[in-house]
Amino acid sequence: MKKISIIIPAYNEEESLPFLFERLNKLMEQVNNYEFEILFVNDGSKDKTVELIKKQREIDNRISYVDFARNFGKETAMIAGLDYATGDAAIFMDADLQDPPELIPELIKYWEEGYDDVYAKRKSRKGETFLKKFTSKMYYKVLQKLAGMEIQRDTGDFRLLDRRCINALRKLRESQRCTKSMFSWIGYKKKEVLYDRDPRVAGKTKWNYLKLVDLAIDGITSFTTSPLRLATYIGVPTFFLLFIYTIYVIIKCIVLKVAVQAFQAIILLILFFSGIQIILFGIIGEYLGRIFVETKHRPLYLVNEYNGVRETNEI
Repeated sequence: MKKISIIIPAYNEEESLPFLFERLNKLMEQVNNYEFEILFVNDGSKDKTVELIKKQREIDNRISYVDFARNFGKETAMIAGLDYATGDAAIFMDADLQDPPELIPELIKYWEEGYDDVYAKRKSRKGETFLKKFTSKMYYKVLQKLAGMEIQRDTGDFRLLDRRCINALRKLRESQRCTKSMFSWIGYKKKEVLYDRDPRVAGKTKWNYLKLVDLAIDGITSFTTSPLRLATYIGVPTFFLLFIYTIYVIIKCIVLKVAVQAFQAIILLILFFSGIQIILFGIIGEYLGRIFVETKHRPLYLVNEYNGVRETNEI
């Protein structure tokens, strides 16, 4: 019997967990020709999330958990889930039930047909604002052009990964992670499944626009050096326009005999080039910061406890 690990990163999800346990139990009763592992990664929750998971494990030994020593972020929780997953395939889903467990049988069906990465693509996104939908759409357009590879749009982390995809992702140990781009980078045979994304069943989202901006920057700078080329893209046209403007000023002075006030031109030019330099220094700084972080070679995360056993070695 094949084994499937359902990986669920959790951060302060005590309100959602009772609903999640109920729907997962119904799923496992219906799909009884597979062995399931429900692997929670507690990302330093400050509420009763880990206590509820431990209590459920006493009732159902299919429940497993990895308890982080502190909050390391969802991206790190996902790679930890892959490190500890024991199944022939793994499914990522959120604890807030925006990803419906009832879709899992369809993901498994396509996996059995030979697909390595079966990802759920949103037809609609209930409970999300127009601004969030618009910015997400624009971000993926930019990332698609800069990364130079196919990036799945309107697609989150809800997907099934074959064991060889799991092993491939476990080799990618960078600290600044954007797992959505990594799914595309590893390749393999992919299949999309359409679904309607539900609103949260309980609790509040842990994401805000500042965190989403950070994630977007990580996604772009982790997979492409295209922003560094802005120096060339901006510099060449800028100097061309400056040359044209200089010729224009000279002709204007000669033909119309109109004196141009020097201080005005100087101020405009200083402001223009200073703005460009600040932008470019900021881009270079982003990449230098990532080099600094990666050269430390720190472990991605530290585990406090795994299924009741206190961990002493980092991964």
